[in-house]
Amino acid sequence: MNELRAERLQVMLSPEELAALDDFRFKHRMPTRAAAVRELLKLGLAGVGTDGAAGVKSSDYGVFNRGPDGHTQSDASPED
Repeated sequence: MNELRAERLQVMLSPEELAALDDFRFKHRMPTRAAAVRELLKLGLAGVGTDGAAGVKSSDYGVFNRGPDGHTQSDASPED
């Protein structure tokens, strides 16, 4: 993987999640936690059949109905 990485992602983990990440990293002899996270993301996306190059937007995965301008009016509950 020689492509440039232009985006930074900060993730907060519980101690248990961090231990699981480190266990995966050391079991697979990965050089860094970042490499382990990238590999786990790749495996997870492949496992659910998501192609990272398919042009899918992050808003397609949300729990809210989204319109072209963000949240739609129908998402808001009336305050009567």
